[in-house]
Amino acid sequence: MSAASSLRVFSTCPPSVTASAEAYLGQVEEIASWSEDAGCEGILVYTDNSQVDAWLVSQTIIGATRSLCPLVAVQPVYMHPYSVAKMVASLAFLHGRRVYLNMVAGGFATDLAALDDRTPHDQRYERLIEYTTIVQQLLESEEPVTFNGTHYRVKNLRLTPRVPRELLPGILISGSSEAGMAAAIRLGATAIEYPKPAADCLAAEVPSAASRGIRIGIIARSADAEAWRVAHARFPPDRHGQLAHELAMKVSDSAWHRQLSALGETPAGANNPYWLVPFKNYKTFCPYLVGSYSRVAHAIAAYVQAGYRTFVLDVPAGAEELRHIGAAFGAAGDSLAA
Repeated sequence: MSAASSLRVFSTCPPSVTASAEAYLGQVEEIASWSEDAGCEGILVYTDNSQVDAWLVSQTIIGATRSLCPLVAVQPVYMHPYSVAKMVASLAFLHGRRVYLNMVAGGFATDLAALDDRTPHDQRYERLIEYTTIVQQLLESEEPVTFNGTHYRVKNLRLTPRVPRELLPGILISGSSEAGMAAAIRLGATAIEYPKPAADCLAAEVPSAASRGIRIGIIARSADAEAWRVAHARFPPDRHGQLAHELAMKVSDSAWHRQLSALGETPAGANNPYWLVPFKNYKTFCPYLVGSYSRVAHAIAAYVQAGYRTFVLDVPAGAEELRHIGAAFGAAGDSLAA
């Protein structure tokens, strides 16, 4: 994916909840290796009540690769901001590796209720701003940090070991809601959105976030028909999944979930690579682009022209799949350069 060198591309680590204990560690190492060989900047590591610890998975990824950067999902209800900063500093000290932080304000409604976190949606982002600010100050300041907020307070708190400037973490945060986009702007973070079709994004007003990205799956082949054959085989219609999606919609206050679910089902096919079937069948949590290298490249280029420079891909189906995706990004890079 280095052909589009101005872009940052992340893959995604498989969730542990769908894997066996005997196989999961090998799956993580394998997919991390594929992602690094494909030229990805990093790899997203999920967090929720059902997953194994994201920091332990990230250490496994670091041990299996040379330079791939874990993009660690961080939910404030799980640990104090000092612990996050200490994890970043420890991985930098022990492995000389940079990580990215995917700051998560929400989660599954049942997870939050089980943790007795009933904070309203927009207030969760206010809390996340305070949380992330403390993490940033601890990592960047050479002086002890004092912070007095509504949700968090620290006094004369110092972080050791220090983190070299080149290993300071990049910060990503959901930008699909107004509260999320405002938080990204406040923090100087990359706002990650679950995009509408590329043409709609080109026509939309561009927010003033310093950096923007999208969460998207990609299935690309040399011809449209082959790409769609693979897509339908991988994500066949599933009534049980559709019911699970409908149930999740009823209990979720996620802005991106509502936005994608509300999109009309446009006829996906040779002339329209934007596909929501995997999302609406509860097989994944992002839209897909499906089609020939050139057709998918055209959509990628349109997203870049709309202001998106970071792409967080879905869990790759294999090393060959990442090579196909790389071909689409390469074609997009050539198109943009021309």
